[in-house]
Amino acid sequence: MTLSRRTFLKAMGATAVALSVGKEATAQTSGEEKPEFMAILYDSTKCVGCLGCEYDCAEAHGNPDYEIPIDPPMRKTDDKQRTIVNHYETSKGRIPRKMQCMHCNQPACDAACLTQAMHKCPEGPVIWREDKCMGCRYCMISCPFDIPKFEYGSTNPQIVKCDMCIDRIREGETPACAYNCPEEALVYGKRSDLIREARRRIVEEPDRYYDHIYGEHEAGGTSWLYLSPVPFNELGFNVNIQKSSYPALTKGFISSIAPVDILLPAVLLGIYEATKSNNTKEEDQ
Repeated sequence: MTLSRRTFLKAMGATAVALSVGKEATAQTSGEEKPEFMAILYDSTKCVGCLGCEYDCAEAHGNPDYEIPIDPPMRKTDDKQRTIVNHYETSKGRIPRKMQCMHCNQPACDAACLTQAMHKCPEGPVIWREDKCMGCRYCMISCPFDIPKFEYGSTNPQIVKCDMCIDRIREGETPACAYNCPEEALVYGKRSDLIREARRRIVEEPDRYYDHIYGEHEAGGTSWLYLSPVPFNELGFNVNIQKSSYPALTKGFISSIAPVDILLPAVLLGIYEATKSNNTKEEDQ
């Protein structure tokens, strides 16, 4: 199939519009006050390890028959379950820890996604948008927390990860896991409020808490915040995560690249979309 001049110009036009809109949005955002992200504070000293959040998450995402194995080993999130709770033997005994997408303030998965299928919502959650995904799986490679999972066994595979119950948030409700937590180990609210609450707990009960809020600065800050009675490496956290956001690593590199090199991926995607549309029309004739 040859690419006609008309199709090529159509692709270039669409690309130019997309780039100009992106620049305009960036300019508007830089001149406005950024909305405050919502977040969840997980206090492992309050968690009893009931695993109720796992069941609530599964039911909220269309998997009501979810079953947890008896005495489960150390697990990771997968394409069937967006959050899990593991138990760790620590210097202060057996302690649970909840795991899910961290919803970074400046997500590496979002920055790596060529089609903006991974998207940081103004409310705080990082979501995957099926209609924009081209299946490159760069989000999986870029995530410093190893969270996005691919449905390898599906004929219509999706990227699966915690979406922080974005639909519930937009309806003014609390994410399912935090809404039903019987011990209030999970607290939902504005990120700044939760950081203040976490600091208050640490100051008022220094013997109960390790003096650190995981997620306050890790990877540039996240919308999941953690309190623990022990150093976080004892609960399986990656304590070598950098403090600045991972997309920030590319700023100096991108500024040194010629503009034509930066535009090339967008141009190629524009051509792909235009030719795909053209092929569909030819097949329908």
